[in-house]
Amino acid sequence: MNAPALARLLDVTADAVQAVREGRSLSEALPRVPQPLRPGVQALAFTVLRRLGGALEVRERLAPRRPPPPVESLLLVALALLWPPQDDGAPPYADHTLVDQAVAAARQRTPAAAGFINAVLRRFVRERMHWVQAALHTPLGAYNHPDWWVQRLRHDWPGQWQQLLAHANRHPPMALRVNARRTTPARYVELLAHHGIVARMQPLPGAAAAGLDDLAVVLAKPCPVLQLPGFADGEVSVQDAAAQLAAPLLLGGGRANPTLPPLPAGARVLDACAAPGGKTAHLLERADLDLLALDVDAGRLARVHDNLRRLRLPGTGRVQVRAGDAGQPGGWWDARPFDAILLDAPCTASGIVRRHPDVRWLRRPADVDTLAQTQQRLLQALWPLLAPGGRLLYATCSLFRAEGEHQIDAFLQRLPAGGARRWPLAPGHLLPLPDNPAGGEATAGSVPTGPAAWMPPPAVPVARPPPAPTGDGFFYALIEKT
Repeated sequence: MNAPALARLLDVTADAVQAVREGRSLSEALPRVPQPLRPGVQALAFTVLRRLGGALEVRERLAPRRPPPPVESLLLVALALLWPPQDDGAPPYADHTLVDQAVAAARQRTPAAAGFINAVLRRFVRERMHWVQAALHTPLGAYNHPDWWVQRLRHDWPGQWQQLLAHANRHPPMALRVNARRTTPARYVELLAHHGIVARMQPLPGAAAAGLDDLAVVLAKPCPVLQLPGFADGEVSVQDAAAQLAAPLLLGGGRANPTLPPLPAGARVLDACAAPGGKTAHLLERADLDLLALDVDAGRLARVHDNLRRLRLPGTGRVQVRAGDAGQPGGWWDARPFDAILLDAPCTASGIVRRHPDVRWLRRPADVDTLAQTQQRLLQALWPLLAPGGRLLYATCSLFRAEGEHQIDAFLQRLPAGGARRWPLAPGHLLPLPDNPAGGEATAGSVPTGPAAWMPPPAVPVARPPPAPTGDGFFYALIEKT
């Protein structure tokens, strides 16, 4: 990449980071970036947002008089990229190149600020170890998450919270779901090798405990989807390994799982929050169903249609894609009960922050309770639509117990005695750690507050070998109407 291109990337990345700090997601900001710049801006923005806490702490010390937003956003981008190397997939740039190009970007953005940017960045480079160590002795700098987020994880997972925070700042693996109607994971790994792409098969997190033998394909190095052989023809899709657990859990059966009977061919199934359609497609890849894919956002349903067209799934039964609020069945339900319901409920997305590093900076403490109320409303509305003997799979991509175990415990307590049973096959909370344990191992405890409660890292982070690939953070509960 030549120097002028980098200055332009820094300038546009600063706008994307500023948009996140103002409450807009990267998913909103990136489509406004010119297409030739978009991949580079996304890569830089992801790195900056994984290091933003440390950059904010350094900016507070080196420039205590907060500069105007256009200047501050560029300064934060440069400080984050000058941070010591970490295992977060950051593109490497020489210090002098980054400083020079940040100054060049400042001249285009706010000419009068170029000298200020130059002075702050050069001082940071000269005294980097001092400023980084100072930032690491604060919660924000040490963990790169808002304080409320850290406190909630610490309360919910007292034995794993620091690992969870550290793992959230690393680069995620790229996992693939193989279309079972077209090929197998083993054959697809061989096909990838033929095209020079290194990959391996990986059991789905939590699958062994559920008696499932399903496998994901994990790439040694991420690559553009159009480079994947067979992608355009529907042989494979990009889907995290933990998310791939939903379809086999709901459908039941399988060679290694005789305890949960399989749904019969033509079973009536509702995917209640279907967009963008990954789990919808996975269900149809595995079974012939009478499936309704529902989502409250009509615009996002275009992605569901796109996914189904690409996968070219013949003989999958009857499939309907429809806009509607799952919490208000009167507007779309035809009064015919469902044999199975998948409720992949709206949540904080705290379990997928590796893939969406903007989420931590967009969420607010009140969002957890607000979303928990939405989840409760959806559960209450959908349960009556389930046929006797039918099953409901509740899923969230959240680490917070309020959106997982606590939500399901409260729901079951509201049901009449003997009206439901929870299948132990579903793993509960899955943590995005190298061994990805199921979530019943830790118990919540009291959480001390204040500076004395924090134990910041003793030294500057250094590059280290990445851990074994894992799935995202998820919660699964499978409930049968008895």
